Amino acid sequence: MAKVAVLGGGSWGIALSVLLHKNGHEITIWSALEKEIEMLSTEHEHKMLPGVKLAEDMIFTTDEAEAVKDKDMLVMAVASSYTRETAKRFKEFVAPGQIIVNVAKGIEEDTVMTLTEIIEQEIPQATVAVLSGPSHAEEVGRGVPTTIVVGAKKKSTAEYIRSLFMNEVFRVYISPDVLGIELGGSLKNVVALAAGIADGLGYGDNTKAALITRGITEIGRLGMAMGGRYETFSGLTGIGDLIVTCASMHSRNRRAGILIGQGKSMEEAMSEVKMVVEGVYSAKAAMQLAKKYNVQLPIIEQVNLVLFEGKPAAEAVKDLMLRDKKIEVSDAPWEEE
Repeated sequence: MAKVAVLGGGSWGIALSVLLHKNGHEITIWSALEKEIEMLSTEHEHKMLPGVKLAEDMIFTTDEAEAVKDKDMLVMAVASSYTRETAKRFKEFVAPGQIIVNVAKGIEEDTVMTLTEIIEQEIPQATVAVLSGPSHAEEVGRGVPTTIVVGAKKKSTAEYIRSLFMNEVFRVYISPDVLGIELGGSLKNVVALAAGIADGLGYGDNTKAALITRGITEIGRLGMAMGGRYETFSGLTGIGDLIVTCASMHSRNRRAGILIGQGKSMEEAMSEVKMVVEGVYSAKAAMQLAKKYNVQLPIIEQVNLVLFEGKPAAEAVKDLMLRDKKIEVSDAPWEEE
């Protein structure tokens, strides 16, 4: 049995708390929100995960020192926009070498840093890893089978984290490509916004398949330019996570995109979804990275124009379709004429 603290009382943190507790570990759940901790400790259920019960022996706290002390692993499960703030709160309490597993997905807009990079910067004494893949909280909380990836710099760290999470419904692979895993998990949210917008416009399965296929091409193009591995983007945290996020109504990014495609503004869509829409925060950062690494991201570029410059969604789709003619496999040889 390990002692684990889950930092963040949202639906994803709660789903992982339930999973880890079923694996026999001692669970402490921390939240900065007193009302959230009160709800969890009294109702033993999160309102976003109805029917997913929290065990009576779980510990709930708003105290940072209590949450972190003597824990074998910390799970950073706050929304990406709160990662730096939360890391700062915990810096003085984290012991040298203590493992922090980031499970959120996003890129910080101002610095274009990944979330593990932020945690490493704010808590340099920690051993930081990432967990990502096709894993909606609504299904993980109910024990629906899925497969994810743990990324860490050292194999021993990844293997230890895998030993805590893995069971018969939660299969865990390991990888050293921390950067690739984080980029895949972050950028797929932007493409999912595009897929949702297409749904909101009333387009069909062909359109979505095209967006998914060309979307992973964009993600891989930027990711490999930054040093990520091709296998990562063709794997669970690339195409796997992209498919589920573009296709599922559990996806807050797809739901927000549908509303935008139906004519709502970005602000109206985010308000109606009532959850953090990570793709909105990653969209601008993606374009900054594209400029830095001289990479073309036509789908993500159009998403930015729709989100932040008021471009009509139907016009954005038209411009994507009428782009300069391209070759899909650029280095394949042709027969001589």
